[in-house]
Amino acid sequence: MATPAFAIPDDEALPAPLRLASPTEVWSGRRRLTYFGGCDYFRFASHPRVIAAANRAAREFGLGVSASRRTTGNHPLYEQLERELAAFFRVPACRLVSTGYVTNLAVVQALAGEFTHVLVDAAAHPSLHDAALLSGARRVEFRAGDAGDAIRQQRKFPAQARTVVLTDGINPTNGAAAPLAELRAGLRPETWLLVDDCHGFGAVGATGRGTAELAGLGSERLIQTGTLSKAFGAFGGVILGDHDLIRRLNRSRLFTGSTPPPLPLAAAALASLKLLASSPARLRRLQANVTVVKSALVAAGRLDAITPGPICRIVPRDAADEARLRRRLLRAGIFPSFLRYPGLPAGGAFRFAVSSEHSRGQLDALVGALVR
Repeated sequence: MATPAFAIPDDEALPAPLRLASPTEVWSGRRRLTYFGGCDYFRFASHPRVIAAANRAAREFGLGVSASRRTTGNHPLYEQLERELAAFFRVPACRLVSTGYVTNLAVVQALAGEFTHVLVDAAAHPSLHDAALLSGARRVEFRAGDAGDAIRQQRKFPAQARTVVLTDGINPTNGAAAPLAELRAGLRPETWLLVDDCHGFGAVGATGRGTAELAGLGSERLIQTGTLSKAFGAFGGVILGDHDLIRRLNRSRLFTGSTPPPLPLAAAALASLKLLASSPARLRRLQANVTVVKSALVAAGRLDAITPGPICRIVPRDAADEARLRRRLLRAGIFPSFLRYPGLPAGGAFRFAVSSEHSRGQLDALVGALVR
C-alpha cells in the first residue's frame, strides 16, 4: 500500500534540543547559530511586551482555568481575545480552541451531516486529512495546489452534492498560496471553503489578514482556521466564520470536552495582536525579507517561484548535495534546518522560515550558503 503524503515516520528519534540565544539565534550544542527554523515570523514569542503581558496574566489569573469553557472555564480573557481577533480579521465571529490542529476537527464535528462530499488538497496538513476522514462525507483528493483538478473532480459529483473544500492557505512546506480565487470562481456557487491559514494569519496579505485577503475573498461560504503559535508567537487554535458556525461549535466534543489555552498565553496573543495591528512596518519588513531571499534563490535556480509565505523549501539534488549544503550552512553560522515531515519529499528537505527580525546580513548569509 502506498504511503500517504501526510504519513509521519515512526522510526526516528527526536532531534537534539535547541535553546534560544536571541530572537534570531539558537544554541545548538555549544554553537550559537542563526536560526531560520520554526514559524515565529515576527519573533513575538520573545518580544518584551508579549512576555510582560503573559507574566501579568500569570500573576493576576494563574496559569489556567482547569475546565472546559462549556462548564466553568469561560474566562473573560478568552472572550476579549475572540472579539479582537474577529475585529482584526473583519469577520462576524471567532472561537478560540485548544490548538491549531484541533480547529479543523472541531469544525467538521460541528457541521456533521452538512456536507456529502469533501475535496481535500493532497498535500494539505495532516489535520485537514484527519478532518476529511472525521467528516463522514465522501472524501476525494485533488492534486496539490491545482484548482483545475478540484473543479474537474467536483464535476463528477451528483448535482445535489453538498461540497466543502479543505486546503491550507499557505503550504507549510514551501510557502505557496492556495488558489483560493480560482477555486471560488470555478467551483459550484454553493461550495464552501475551509482554509487552514496557520501560516498565512498575520504573515500574508496587505494587512496580515491571511490568504483570503491575498486572494480578495469575502467571508461568504468561507471558514478560516489558524493558530496563535506561529505569527502571533503564543498558543491556541482560532476558528473564524459566521455566527451560526460559531454557535454550532458547541456541538463539537473537541471544543466542549477540552480545556482552553493557558491564560498567560491568551494574554500574550492579545499583546501580539496589538503589536501587529499597530505597527504595519513590521509586516512590510517581513514581506520584504521574504522577497529578498526568494528572489535570490529563484535567480540561482534553487527555487522554482517566489511564493508569498515566509517558508523556503530547498530539496537537495542528491545525498552529496545535502551534505554540501549542510557544511556550507554551518560554515556560515546557520542552523541547518533539515526536516523529514508530512508533505516533504520522502528523503526530506531543508526548510527555512524568514522573519521580520532577521538582519540583511543574516539573509545574505543564508542565500550565500545555498547558492554558492
